[in-house]
Amino acid sequence: MEDEAAKEDFDALDDIGDIDAAGEVGDDLDNDEAAPATGEETKSLDLILDIPLTVAVELGRSKMLINDLLQLGQGSVIELTKLVGEPLEVLVNQKLVARGEVVVVNEKFGVRLTDIVSPMERVQSLS
Repeated sequence: MEDEAAKEDFDALDDIGDIDAAGEVGDDLDNDEAAPATGEETKSLDLILDIPLTVAVELGRSKMLINDLLQLGQGSVIELTKLVGEPLEVLVNQKLVARGEVVVVNEKFGVRLTDIVSPMERVQSLS
């Protein structure tokens, strides 16, 4: 029964993507104009839209003794290693995908992306 489900999943994945005969992604991605989405492309994307991802932004780090940690209370301030204005790293599933800076919007913290890591840099970071 599992084999049948796996085969159906494999067949569905086989229909995904625009790969030419040489095995390279088509030149559509290099065009400045966005290609209109067809029903088939949308159906293919639907397979991956619900995959959960972990997004993490590290504001800084700090080392402290257990005794100091136990002394913390409401209103305590912990000094972090990052400086004001220093770029933050945005990690998706523990992989660097962008850099940004802290912003405050409606009294909530956010991250303004300032640099997106190129696909080539991401591939090089794997090795």
